[in-house]
Amino acid sequence: MKENSDEAVKKVIGSIEDPHTGATLADGKSLGGIRAGDTGVKIEISLGYPANGWHDDLRAMIRDALTAAGHSGEVEVSIDTKIVAHEVQKGVTPIKGVKNIIAVASGKGGVGKSTVSSNLALALAAEGAAAGILDADIYGPSQPRMLGISGRPQSADGKTLEPMVSYQLQAMSIGFLIDENTPMIWRGPMVTQALEQLLNDTRWRDLDYLVIDLPPGTGDTQLTLAQKVPVSGAAIVTTPQDIALLDAKKALKMFEKVEIPVLGIIENMSTHICSQCGHEEAIFGTGGGERMATEFGVDVLGGIPLDIRIREDADGGRPTVVADPDGSTAGNYRRIARQVAGRLAARKRNYSEVFPSIVVQNT
Repeated sequence: MKENSDEAVKKVIGSIEDPHTGATLADGKSLGGIRAGDTGVKIEISLGYPANGWHDDLRAMIRDALTAAGHSGEVEVSIDTKIVAHEVQKGVTPIKGVKNIIAVASGKGGVGKSTVSSNLALALAAEGAAAGILDADIYGPSQPRMLGISGRPQSADGKTLEPMVSYQLQAMSIGFLIDENTPMIWRGPMVTQALEQLLNDTRWRDLDYLVIDLPPGTGDTQLTLAQKVPVSGAAIVTTPQDIALLDAKKALKMFEKVEIPVLGIIENMSTHICSQCGHEEAIFGTGGGERMATEFGVDVLGGIPLDIRIREDADGGRPTVVADPDGSTAGNYRRIARQVAGRLAARKRNYSEVFPSIVVQNT
């Protein structure tokens, strides 16, 4: 670099591609102030998604790019996060206290969707976001057990519920309101009404992201979600197995029809890791998630292995992201969380809370 000017530095670091959004730092409007001088340069970066675990890598990328361009001197990089609300379905009213809702679906039961949902929400929180989770499976709620939460939610005004809190994660589930062994023998309309009440009557507190753990299938609950819940994006959980992929494709097509953007595919149980010797084997096949992603033009957000510790952590009420925060599996979940949030950050902003509401009254 012949000169350490602001524009020269901006040109170099602006061309760096953000792997979580697919855009350059310039195109993603992540560049803030740049102050270059003879002895060094100070750079401000503003990301639209939480990425605490990637900040050091980003700083290294910036320093390497400047060094390769011939820059000499100290490089100081400060990174902050500004999460905003993003577009949802037309005609759907935003939920007070929630910027973005991310639906996690599978189409098929038994693929580990609820475990992924809880770890995804916790990973978003670990990356620096205010996160919550809504257990939308009325018939088989599992989040109370997975998050280690017991007791009943409180109500300050007799009309709304305070979310339960576990590991700094706000949570709500029908499982908090009934006995664990009580079966929910309800027809569809009661289920959808319960889902609406759990969502709208909970006093969510300034959430950047609310993860909704959907039940399997494409029925009443999913239809209610599409018609009445302001969803910013969806993630599809599948295993590499062909049978699971068939139902995952149905879930993906459902979101396409109701105009909810699919942020990508999470391949759970991608490989099996032996608890005795550590041998890794693709017992459910390989490449299923990639083939599905190619077919529908979406991204693979990441893969999670079939590991006995993940099951033990969930059953014990301490999901892997908090049970082993420095482990490789928690790292996988955090990378997936950054991919989910980054792709959402690349979408259009929802300005409904920015612009004032205009009310015409007869006086």
